[in-house]
Amino acid sequence: MELTPQDVWTLASTALVLIMTPGLALFYGGLVRVRSVVNMMLFSVSAMGVVGVLWILFGYSMNYFAEGESGFAGSPFKDFGLIDTAPADFIGVGFGAVFAMITTALISGAIADRVGLGSWVLFSGVWATLVYFPVAAWVWGGGWIQNLGGALGTPEVIDLAGGTVIHINAGAAALALALVAGKRLGFGPGSHKPHSIPLVTIGAALLWFGWIGFNSGLATETGEAGLILVNTLGAPAAGIVGWIIVDVLRGKKPGVIGAASGAVGGLVAITPSAANLSPVWALLLGLIAGAACAFAIEWKYRLGYDDSLDVVGLHLVAGVIGSLYLGFFAFDDGLFMGGDAGLLLVQAISVVSVMVYSFTVSLIIALAVKAATGLRVPVEVEEAGIDAGAHGEEAYAYEVPAVR
Repeated sequence: MELTPQDVWTLASTALVLIMTPGLALFYGGLVRVRSVVNMMLFSVSAMGVVGVLWILFGYSMNYFAEGESGFAGSPFKDFGLIDTAPADFIGVGFGAVFAMITTALISGAIADRVGLGSWVLFSGVWATLVYFPVAAWVWGGGWIQNLGGALGTPEVIDLAGGTVIHINAGAAALALALVAGKRLGFGPGSHKPHSIPLVTIGAALLWFGWIGFNSGLATETGEAGLILVNTLGAPAAGIVGWIIVDVLRGKKPGVIGAASGAVGGLVAITPSAANLSPVWALLLGLIAGAACAFAIEWKYRLGYDDSLDVVGLHLVAGVIGSLYLGFFAFDDGLFMGGDAGLLLVQAISVVSVMVYSFTVSLIIALAVKAATGLRVPVEVEEAGIDAGAHGEEAYAYEVPAVR
């Protein structure tokens, strides 16, 4: 069987999405203290390893319902190790794998500077199995959320590339894990400043670069691909503007960290909706998401939870905004676009269901991991920095070689 143009584009999109997880490692790595960079980056890299293996063994099988299957998720044993999957389907298998990797890695930003690698690896493997794989099956694999519109006589739930499956799912899990992990030593406004703005900028650039494949990887015709592309450029651009406006209005000096975060907020918000909004409404969505996330990241200080790198304030908040926004502005079915409240209803049901399920199960997993491993590194390791004590590596070599 010859490669089709769709096959080639999916292969290219897989590579684009794959680079997002190392990009996330750089983004997160730049945001932490210099003594915890290796630990933080290893969280993303280890998620690629653990989830990639589980996906091939049984995650892909759980990710969809075969004919006659029903229940919580697809059976993990119907094609264990991809023994029976046709090679022609492997392109799709690989495309799904990179989504699972980045989703799991996103959660790790909530526990920077205080959790050991072993505890994270255990959490990430169990979480992917009990949360990500089933939720993906619900939304994309023929599960109850994908069929919700038919059951209620409303339009179908819209989630192009993972507003619920990825961002709300990871954001809710991050909140649960942060609560169980507890606060960093010295937690408070301004207490843990990013050590490398250049790393953050490079990471954000790679994320935006990969997001083109993330959102448009399954586009099947030119018009659809073009619309997704423009919206994936426009929404984060507006997110940057929205974040900077909020900073200026609050009397804060605008900076690169805020601009990069605004772009991520816009990217998250457009993820479920890039194929179902006209560009002008995508700009408005990005502006709203960037401004809302700029406010949301302050919640952790007011509410007293330590989401180190603002996974909740960016991914959960913008994911909810982007998913519900479709109920108002989606082509044909949005409340302000000639439709009724049906789409908004099913979008809200999907948002709340995934959020509650992910938070609840993630909380149970985190408590179990804490009971088994202690979850956090010892206080003296946290104070000294995790990298040297736990990994035997440091992000930067400061010694100057002797000149002979």
